[in-house]
Amino acid sequence: MTDHPANVENAPEASETSAKNAKSAKNNLTLHVNLDDFLPASDDEKKYMVRMRPPSTFFKDGVKRLIKNKVALTSFIIIIIITLASIFIPMFWPYSYDNMLGVTPGRPVDASFNNLAPFAYGRTEQARIDAGESVFPHVFGTDASGRDYFIRVVYGARISLAVGFFASIIVLLIGMTIGSVAGYCGGKVDLIIMRIVDIIYSLPDMLIVILLASVLKVSLTPPVYCLWRALLGFDVPINPGANIIAS
Repeated sequence: MTDHPANVENAPEASETSAKNAKSAKNNLTLHVNLDDFLPASDDEKKYMVRMRPPSTFFKDGVKRLIKNKVALTSFIIIIIITLASIFIPMFWPYSYDNMLGVTPGRPVDASFNNLAPFAYGRTEQARIDAGESVFPHVFGTDASGRDYFIRVVYGARISLAVGFFASIIVLLIGMTIGSVAGYCGGKVDLIIMRIVDIIYSLPDMLIVILLASVLKVSLTPPVYCLWRALLGFDVPINPGANIIAS
Protein backbone atom coordinates (compact mmCIF):
# COMPACT_ATOMS: atom_id res chain seq x y z
CA MET A 1 0.00 0.00 0.00
CA THR A 2 1.45 3.37 -1.10
CA ASP A 3 0.93 6.59 0.91
CA HIS A 4 -0.66 9.52 -0.87
CA PRO A 5 1.89 12.30 -1.69
CA ALA A 6 -0.19 14.94 0.15
CA ASN A 7 -0.20 12.82 3.28
CA VAL A 8 3.55 12.41 3.01
CA GLU A 9 4.03 16.19 2.69
CA ASN A 10 1.68 17.00 5.61
CA ALA A 11 3.23 14.40 7.88
CA PRO A 12 6.00 16.69 9.23
CA GLU A 13 3.50 19.50 9.93
CA ALA A 14 1.16 17.13 11.75
CA SER A 15 3.99 15.75 13.84
CA GLU A 16 5.15 19.30 14.66
CA THR A 17 1.62 20.34 15.70
CA SER A 18 1.22 17.28 17.89
CA ALA A 19 4.58 17.98 19.48
CA LYS A 20 3.50 21.56 20.28
CA ASN A 21 0.24 20.35 21.76
CA ALA A 22 2.05 17.81 23.87
CA LYS A 23 4.50 20.47 24.99
CA SER A 24 1.71 22.88 25.95
CA ALA A 25 -0.13 20.14 27.81
CA LYS A 26 3.06 19.33 29.64
CA ASN A 27 3.62 23.00 30.49
CA ASN A 28 0.12 23.27 31.94
CA LEU A 29 1.19 20.93 34.71
CA THR A 30 4.10 23.14 35.76
CA LEU A 31 4.51 26.63 37.14
CA HIS A 32 7.15 27.58 34.58
CA VAL A 33 6.38 30.49 32.25
CA ASN A 34 6.15 29.66 28.57
CA LEU A 35 8.43 32.18 26.89
CA ASP A 36 6.82 31.55 23.51
CA ASP A 37 3.75 33.40 24.75
CA PHE A 38 5.78 36.61 25.00
CA LEU A 39 7.16 36.60 21.45
CA PRO A 40 6.30 39.69 19.34
CA ALA A 41 3.15 39.29 17.28
CA SER A 42 3.49 38.87 13.55
CA ASP A 43 1.87 41.20 11.01
CA ASP A 44 -0.90 38.70 10.32
CA GLU A 45 -1.68 38.37 14.02
CA LYS A 46 -1.76 42.16 14.40
CA LYS A 47 -4.18 42.49 11.48
CA TYR A 48 -6.36 39.82 13.08
CA MET A 49 -6.42 41.47 16.51
CA VAL A 50 -6.86 45.09 15.42
CA ARG A 51 -10.41 45.95 14.45
CA MET A 52 -10.54 49.28 12.72
CA ARG A 53 -13.53 51.53 13.44
CA PRO A 54 -14.37 55.12 12.58
CA PRO A 55 -13.16 57.75 15.07
CA SER A 56 -15.63 58.65 17.80
CA THR A 57 -15.81 61.06 20.72
CA PHE A 58 -16.46 60.29 24.37
CA PHE A 59 -19.94 61.83 24.12
CA LYS A 60 -20.87 59.67 21.11
CA ASP A 61 -19.68 56.53 22.88
CA GLY A 62 -21.78 57.46 25.92
CA VAL A 63 -24.87 58.03 23.75
CA LYS A 64 -24.38 54.70 21.98
CA ARG A 65 -24.11 52.86 25.29
CA LEU A 66 -27.19 54.67 26.62
CA ILE A 67 -29.21 53.68 23.54
CA LYS A 68 -28.13 50.05 23.86
CA ASN A 69 -29.17 49.94 27.53
CA LYS A 70 -32.97 49.90 27.26
CA VAL A 71 -33.59 50.25 31.01
CA ALA A 72 -31.31 53.30 31.30
CA LEU A 73 -32.83 54.87 28.19
CA THR A 74 -36.38 54.37 29.47
CA SER A 75 -35.46 55.83 32.89
CA PHE A 76 -33.80 58.82 31.20
CA ILE A 77 -36.92 59.53 29.12
CA ILE A 78 -39.15 59.28 32.21
CA ILE A 79 -36.93 61.72 34.14
CA ILE A 80 -37.00 64.18 31.23
CA ILE A 81 -40.81 63.96 31.02
CA ILE A 82 -41.21 64.49 34.78
CA THR A 83 -38.80 67.43 34.73
CA LEU A 84 -40.56 69.16 31.84
CA ALA A 85 -43.96 68.48 33.41
CA SER A 86 -42.91 69.96 36.76
CA ILE A 87 -41.64 73.09 35.01
CA PHE A 88 -44.41 73.82 32.50
CA ILE A 89 -47.63 72.33 33.95
CA PRO A 90 -48.00 74.98 36.72
CA MET A 91 -47.92 77.66 34.02
CA PHE A 92 -51.29 76.67 32.53
CA TRP A 93 -52.93 74.47 35.18
CA PRO A 94 -56.17 76.17 36.32
CA TYR A 95 -55.70 75.27 40.00
CA SER A 96 -52.93 76.65 42.16
CA TYR A 97 -50.91 75.00 44.89
CA ASP A 98 -52.68 76.59 47.87
CA ASN A 99 -56.07 77.38 46.30
CA MET A 100 -58.81 75.94 48.52
CA LEU A 101 -61.77 75.26 46.27
CA GLY A 102 -65.17 76.11 47.67
CA VAL A 103 -63.78 78.88 49.88
CA THR A 104 -64.93 82.28 48.62
CA PRO A 105 -64.69 85.43 50.75
CA GLY A 106 -68.11 86.58 51.86
CA ARG A 107 -69.82 83.29 51.03
CA PRO A 108 -70.46 80.06 52.93
CA VAL A 109 -67.85 77.37 52.51
CA ASP A 110 -68.77 74.68 49.98
CA ALA A 111 -67.65 71.48 51.72
CA SER A 112 -68.44 69.36 48.66
CA PHE A 113 -64.95 70.15 47.30
CA ASN A 114 -63.28 68.35 50.21
CA ASN A 115 -61.87 64.85 49.59
CA LEU A 116 -63.12 64.59 46.02
CA ALA A 117 -62.41 61.37 44.14
CA PRO A 118 -60.39 61.55 40.90
CA PHE A 119 -62.34 63.28 38.09
CA ALA A 120 -65.15 64.20 40.52
CA TYR A 121 -66.69 67.66 40.90
CA GLY A 122 -68.08 69.78 43.71
CA ARG A 123 -71.66 71.04 43.80
CA THR A 124 -70.75 74.44 42.36
CA GLU A 125 -68.77 72.88 39.53
CA GLN A 126 -71.51 70.35 38.82
CA ALA A 127 -74.03 73.22 38.55
CA ARG A 128 -71.75 74.97 36.06
CA ILE A 129 -71.45 71.78 34.04
CA ASP A 130 -75.23 71.41 34.00
CA ALA A 131 -75.46 75.01 32.76
CA GLY A 132 -73.26 74.11 29.78
CA GLU A 133 -69.90 75.40 31.01
CA SER A 134 -66.69 73.40 30.74
CA VAL A 135 -64.90 72.69 34.02
CA PHE A 136 -61.38 71.32 34.18
CA PRO A 137 -61.40 68.00 36.07
CA HIS A 138 -59.51 67.18 39.24
CA VAL A 139 -57.24 64.43 37.92
CA PHE A 140 -56.16 63.14 41.34
CA GLY A 141 -59.09 64.56 43.31
CA THR A 142 -58.75 66.97 46.24
CA ASP A 143 -57.56 66.81 49.84
CA ALA A 144 -59.46 67.53 53.06
CA SER A 145 -59.08 71.30 52.49
CA GLY A 146 -60.35 71.22 48.92
CA ARG A 147 -56.94 71.69 47.27
CA ASP A 148 -56.20 70.00 43.96
CA TYR A 149 -53.98 66.96 44.48
CA PHE A 150 -52.42 66.87 41.01
CA ILE A 151 -50.87 70.33 41.11
CA ARG A 152 -49.54 69.63 44.60
CA VAL A 153 -47.90 66.45 43.34
CA VAL A 154 -46.34 68.45 40.49
CA TYR A 155 -44.92 70.99 42.95
CA GLY A 156 -43.65 68.13 45.10
CA ALA A 157 -41.86 66.67 42.06
CA ARG A 158 -40.34 70.09 41.38
CA ILE A 159 -38.97 70.27 44.93
CA SER A 160 -37.63 66.71 44.80
CA LEU A 161 -35.86 67.34 41.49
CA ALA A 162 -34.45 70.62 42.77
CA VAL A 163 -33.11 68.94 45.91
CA GLY A 164 -31.50 66.15 43.89
CA PHE A 165 -30.01 68.57 41.36
CA PHE A 166 -28.54 70.99 43.89
CA ALA A 167 -27.30 68.13 46.08
CA SER A 168 -25.46 66.65 43.08
CA ILE A 169 -23.95 70.04 42.22
CA ILE A 170 -22.78 70.57 45.81
CA VAL A 171 -21.27 67.07 45.98
CA LEU A 172 -19.55 67.65 42.63
CA LEU A 173 -18.03 70.95 43.73
CA ILE A 174 -16.87 69.61 47.09
CA GLY A 175 -15.46 66.45 45.55
CA MET A 176 -13.63 68.32 42.78
CA THR A 177 -12.13 70.78 45.28
CA ILE A 178 -10.95 68.15 47.76
CA GLY A 179 -9.72 65.82 45.02
CA SER A 180 -7.83 68.62 43.28
CA VAL A 181 -6.11 69.66 46.51
CA ALA A 182 -5.23 66.05 47.38
CA GLY A 183 -3.91 65.32 43.89
CA TYR A 184 -1.95 68.56 43.58
CA CYS A 185 -0.32 68.49 47.01
CA GLY A 186 0.10 64.74 47.38
CA GLY A 187 2.15 63.21 50.16
CA LYS A 188 0.92 63.82 53.69
CA VAL A 189 -1.85 66.16 52.56
CA ASP A 190 -3.28 63.47 50.29
CA LEU A 191 -2.94 60.89 53.08
CA ILE A 192 -4.73 63.07 55.65
CA ILE A 193 -7.57 63.98 53.27
CA MET A 194 -8.12 60.36 52.29
CA ARG A 195 -8.23 59.25 55.91
CA ILE A 196 -10.82 61.93 56.68
CA VAL A 197 -12.87 60.74 53.72
CA ASP A 198 -12.63 57.15 54.97
CA ILE A 199 -13.88 58.25 58.40
CA ILE A 200 -16.83 60.07 56.82
CA TYR A 201 -17.68 57.00 54.71
CA SER A 202 -17.63 54.81 57.82
CA LEU A 203 -20.34 56.94 59.52
CA PRO A 204 -24.04 56.51 58.67
CA ASP A 205 -25.36 59.14 56.27
CA MET A 206 -28.37 59.92 58.45
CA LEU A 207 -26.12 60.74 61.43
CA ILE A 208 -24.13 63.21 59.35
CA VAL A 209 -27.32 64.81 58.05
CA ILE A 210 -28.67 65.24 61.58
CA LEU A 211 -25.38 66.75 62.80
CA LEU A 212 -25.20 69.17 59.89
CA ALA A 213 -28.86 70.10 60.33
CA SER A 214 -28.35 70.87 64.03
CA VAL A 215 -25.15 72.84 63.44
CA LEU A 216 -26.25 74.79 60.36
CA LYS A 217 -29.91 75.27 61.31
CA VAL A 218 -29.55 78.87 62.47
CA SER A 219 -27.47 80.04 59.51
CA LEU A 220 -29.16 78.11 56.70
CA THR A 221 -32.84 78.15 57.71
CA PRO A 222 -33.72 81.65 56.36
CA PRO A 223 -32.19 81.19 52.86
CA VAL A 224 -33.56 77.65 52.52
CA TYR A 225 -36.97 78.89 53.67
CA CYS A 226 -36.92 81.62 51.00
CA LEU A 227 -35.73 79.15 48.35
CA TRP A 228 -38.62 76.75 48.93
CA ARG A 229 -41.16 79.59 48.91
CA ALA A 230 -39.71 80.85 45.65
CA LEU A 231 -39.85 77.38 44.09
CA LEU A 232 -43.46 76.98 45.20
CA GLY A 233 -44.40 80.34 43.72
CA PHE A 234 -45.10 82.11 47.02
CA ASP A 235 -43.98 85.61 47.93
CA VAL A 236 -40.60 85.75 49.64
CA PRO A 237 -40.78 87.68 52.96
CA ILE A 238 -38.46 90.59 53.56
CA ASN A 239 -37.42 89.26 57.00
CA PRO A 240 -37.75 85.48 56.77
CA GLY A 241 -36.01 84.86 60.08
CA ALA A 242 -38.64 86.77 62.00
CA ASN A 243 -41.45 84.89 60.26
CA ILE A 244 -39.87 81.53 61.03
CA ILE A 245 -39.40 82.41 64.70
CA ALA A 246 -42.95 83.73 64.91
CA SER A 247 -44.35 80.58 63.33
